[in-house]
Amino acid sequence: MTEELQTCDLTCSSTSSDPEETLNAVKSRIMECEQPIFSVLGGGMKPHGAGGHSAVPNTCGGATSPTATTSDNESGIFSVESELCVEHEAELDWFCGTEQKLICSHCAIVGSCHGHTVTPVATRVTAVRVSVSTARCVRAQQLHPAVCSSVLCQAAANRAREQVLAQVSAAREALEEEEQRLLEEVQREEERVEQCLLTQRAHWNQALSSLSQTRLNGVLHLLCLCGFVRVEEAEGVGEPCDTNILNLNPNCSDSTLLRGLWAAALLLGPNAYGSSVLKFDERTVNPLLSLSEDFCTLTFLRKKPRQPQPYDPARFDHWPNALGSLSMSSGTHSWVVDVGQSAAFKVGVCYASLERKGSGDEARLGHNSQSWVLAHYDGDYSFCHAGKKVPLQVVKKPQRIGLLLDWPSQTLMFYEPDSCAVLYSLTEQFSAPLLPACAVTDRSITILH
Repeated sequence: MTEELQTCDLTCSSTSSDPEETLNAVKSRIMECEQPIFSVLGGGMKPHGAGGHSAVPNTCGGATSPTATTSDNESGIFSVESELCVEHEAELDWFCGTEQKLICSHCAIVGSCHGHTVTPVATRVTAVRVSVSTARCVRAQQLHPAVCSSVLCQAAANRAREQVLAQVSAAREALEEEEQRLLEEVQREEERVEQCLLTQRAHWNQALSSLSQTRLNGVLHLLCLCGFVRVEEAEGVGEPCDTNILNLNPNCSDSTLLRGLWAAALLLGPNAYGSSVLKFDERTVNPLLSLSEDFCTLTFLRKKPRQPQPYDPARFDHWPNALGSLSMSSGTHSWVVDVGQSAAFKVGVCYASLERKGSGDEARLGHNSQSWVLAHYDGDYSFCHAGKKVPLQVVKKPQRIGLLLDWPSQTLMFYEPDSCAVLYSLTEQFSAPLLPACAVTDRSITILH
C-alpha cells in the first residue's frame, strides 16, 4: 500500500526567452493540484504555538501570513490557499523533497529550490496519508496480541470473581440455614426444660399443701407410726420429672457442619501453626530424648547417655515423653508437629499433674485419664485415652499432624494440615490446664512455627 511520489521537473524546457510566458505555462500545469495538506508535510516538522494551532514555518525566507494557522486541530489539515510565499507572494502549492518544505512555483523555477526534486502538494498529501495509514495498521497488528491478552485476563478475572461469590453465597446460605435450625432447637429445648420445671414445682407445691393439711388433721402422727406416708396427688398436676430431664441438653447446639466450618476457618487461618513461644520444656525431657538448641525438636536416642542428668521432679525418668512449655486453660490454641521422619510417636495433651516417675501407666501417655494422644506404632494410627484405643483409618501417612484445642467448647481435634482432614475429634470436660505432650521412639519429631 505504498504510492511513489510524483516528481516534476520544473526547469524551463522551452526555448522561449520570455520568463512570463514560461511561468504561465508552469502555473497551468499545477493549477489542478491545489488541495489541503497535512501539517506534517515538512517531513517531521512539529507544531508550535499555544492552543494546539501550528503555524507553517517560513519556507521561502520570509515571514508567514497572519492567517497561516491550522483551522482543523483534530485532523491536522489546513488550507494552503491562505499560505503565501513571502518572497514571491504566490501560493505554497509545491513540496521540495530536497529541503523538506513547502514552496511556490516561483521558488522551484527561479528561486532557491531551482533544480531540486519537487512534487505537487496533492501527491505529497496522498503519500503521507498512505504512510500514516500503513503505520497505524502495523501498530494495530502489534497491539492485537496485547489486546487479546487483556480481554482474556478480564474474562478470567470475572469468572474468578463469580466463582468466589458463588462459593461464599453457598456457604453463607448453608450457615444461615444451620443457624436458624440450631436456634430453633435451643429454643425448643429451653421451653421443654422450663415446662418440666413448672410441672415439678407445681407437683411439689401441691404435695406440700397436702402434707400440711394432713398434719393439721392429726393423721400424720398415726401414719408415721405405721411407717407409711401417703401424699395425695393434686388434680391436674403432672408426675415429677427426673433431675437429668430438668437440665438443658448440651447436644442441642451441636452441629457437624458448624464445627467443620469453624475448624476449617481456624486450621486454614494465619494462626494455624500457633504461637512461636510454644516449645518443649527441657525440664520434662526424658534422658532417652535429645532436645535441639531451639527447643523444638525431639530426637530418640537408642542408648542412654553415659552421664546421667540431674534429678528434676518434672522430668520423665522412664517413658520417652516430653511436655510443652505453654499452659492452656482458655481461648483457642493450635500447633503443628512434623512427624514425617518418625515411625513411632505420640502427640496430644495432658494435665500438668501427670505422673513423671516410674514405669507405670500413670506416667504413660494415653494409658491414664490425664492424657489424650494420637499414637502411631507399627504402621497403625489410634487415639488413646485412659488405656483405651480407638483405631483410626488413615489413607495416607501424614507428614504433619495439627492439634486444635478450643477451651470454651472443650473440644480437642487432631487434623492433617495438608488436606485439612480431621483425624479425630472429641469433646471432654477438662478440669485443669492442659500442656502439649509428645513421645517418640523412632528418629525425631519437631514443633513447627
